[in-house]
Amino acid sequence: MSLNELTATSRVTVFPLEGLTVAYTTQSSDKRGLGDIGLVSVIDEQSDGDELWHLARDLGGRTNGRDQARWILTQASRARMVATYKNLPDTTWTAYIRRRFELDALFTNHDVLVTGRMAL
Repeated sequence: MSLNELTATSRVTVFPLEGLTVAYTTQSSDKRGLGDIGLVSVIDEQSDGDELWHLARDLGGRTNGRDQARWILTQASRARMVATYKNLPDTTWTAYIRRRFELDALFTNHDVLVTGRMAL
């Protein structure tokens, strides 16, 4: 599967997760700026983001895609709420999107999760 590239400037939360360095930000599907797309990516040139899905299965005990996506979004939104992790305001980043998952209902204010690799 080819990777889609996305570049933007936004607030990025960087946090550790089981030996990975993970970045979380949001994007909006339209001009309202609701942040309805959650972008959770691994910061590692060798990654394609699948590690997040494996962690959701192995640590989170989730076997279907919907539950795995929710587990990933839970880890990212939790990291954003905890003041000990790095919040980088107005950071320019490039993400190489590997997966896009549409949720069946709004979850942590997102209805879409995209995962992949990110460079800050």
